[in-house]
Amino acid sequence: MNHRASGTRGRSDTAARLPRLAVVSCLWSCLCVLAVGPVEAASCEELRSLQLPDVRIVSADARASGPFALPAGRGDVTLTLPAFCRVVAVATPTPDSEIRFEVWLPSADDWNGRLLGVGNGGYTGAIGYPALADGLRGGYASVGSDTGHRGSDLVFGVGHPEKIADWGHRAVHAMTEAAKPIVRAYHGRFAHHAYFSGCSTGGHQALSEAQRYPDDYDGILAGAPGHNRTRLNAGFLWSWMALHDVDGAALMPPEKLSTLAAAVMASCDAVDGVADGVIDNPGRCRFDPAALRCTGGDQADCLTDTQVEAVRKVYAGPRNPRTGERVFAGWSPGSESLGDGRGGWAGYLLRPPEPMRLGYWARWVFGDPHWDWRTFDWDRDLDYAQRRMETVDATDPDLGAFRRRGGKLLLYAGWADAVVPASDTTAYYEAVQQASGGPDTTATFARLFTVPGMGHCGGGPGPGTFDGLGALARWVETGAGPDRLIASKVVNGVVERTRPLCPYPQVARYTGGGSTDEAENFRCVVPAD
Repeated sequence: MNHRASGTRGRSDTAARLPRLAVVSCLWSCLCVLAVGPVEAASCEELRSLQLPDVRIVSADARASGPFALPAGRGDVTLTLPAFCRVVAVATPTPDSEIRFEVWLPSADDWNGRLLGVGNGGYTGAIGYPALADGLRGGYASVGSDTGHRGSDLVFGVGHPEKIADWGHRAVHAMTEAAKPIVRAYHGRFAHHAYFSGCSTGGHQALSEAQRYPDDYDGILAGAPGHNRTRLNAGFLWSWMALHDVDGAALMPPEKLSTLAAAVMASCDAVDGVADGVIDNPGRCRFDPAALRCTGGDQADCLTDTQVEAVRKVYAGPRNPRTGERVFAGWSPGSESLGDGRGGWAGYLLRPPEPMRLGYWARWVFGDPHWDWRTFDWDRDLDYAQRRMETVDATDPDLGAFRRRGGKLLLYAGWADAVVPASDTTAYYEAVQQASGGPDTTATFARLFTVPGMGHCGGGPGPGTFDGLGALARWVETGAGPDRLIASKVVNGVVERTRPLCPYPQVARYTGGGSTDEAENFRCVVPAD
């Protein structure tokens, strides 16, 4: 075990060195460019005395390799970890902020020299310990926060706009600014590169970092980004209303989603030339739910006229009833029911007794816990919400500052995602291309990989396991941008299929020879249509 991980240094000059640690750390925000050289490394316990602007170190403890039980309230889960230094801290960038974060520092022998920031999910105020653990096992000094609150009820933001801003973007920035000098104090030098990885809300945080704080990270991995937050929640509202009557009763049983999914797969699976249980690109799917129209009454294997129209609305996505303007992307054919317990319309669009994320509108936008979803005005209310929630949304396509400082952005999205439609991610990427001067310029710093058959951040019938972070690090550190990623379909630890993921708008096409379960028999091409 490395001596710093165990906390034993055999030194007597600790007190003499702490002032130097404090001075360097307190000046981090404005003088970091002058403090790039190595310093004498501190032990884990010595980090308790580290002084940082607007940050309080709560604890710093050396942990031996072995089991690590999650804190109370996080379930009966134990992680197996290598030896590390666990730093627990609180950041208060505003008087109303209380951002809890942790920095996990690997031993000197295990550290790969990099810093990894990890994202969160949903609105939950909880540190992502599994993501921290993955980063630590990979050799990264890793940092994650609770986004400035606890729990998942959006009541935390009522009357607290600064806490909403912390959740929306500031918490990640605050933890990152603090983590860099903590890493330097412990390891005696700064990380040579910093990366951020997140999916869903973590993907939202990733794009917010690229847009608002372009100097925080050298490379950013953004999966299924919920960055278009206000309009995403409008999409939840629209689709829920489409699938329920005016009294809130569901128009179809969840079991019919399996019937719908099977019909979609039968219609669209082989459009790419390979019948493999995966829809390659839903944009080429021409399925009409009217093909399932009931002819002899409402049966389990068909859709009534009302259900047909409801499904069409979900596919189409919300539109302003007066102007016809498209408000948000629709949910893709192939996302109805994934059959693996990890996705489908049931979870967010059909089963909930009220529209998903209703608290966003009731508490944050309108400040009325009794707000009635039936009163939503697609003209007035959407415009008002976007102006009011500007601190949350991360939709700016101008990533010029991030590009000029050498940053690299790798995005990914699953075509079978029933939470954040991949079409919204492709729309954002196309906007970035336009703002950056075209596809060729954009490809020098940002690339998007769409994943056929993958649900929300994973799962689904398609190969959805791939090393996005590794590809990003190679891009940043060698300049070799990924022309394809190899994704695997893993079942019970066994790889059943591999496929290449291609940079958007390219798609994988079978060469005509060899197994269709092996990536080497596919090539990336620009689709003809």
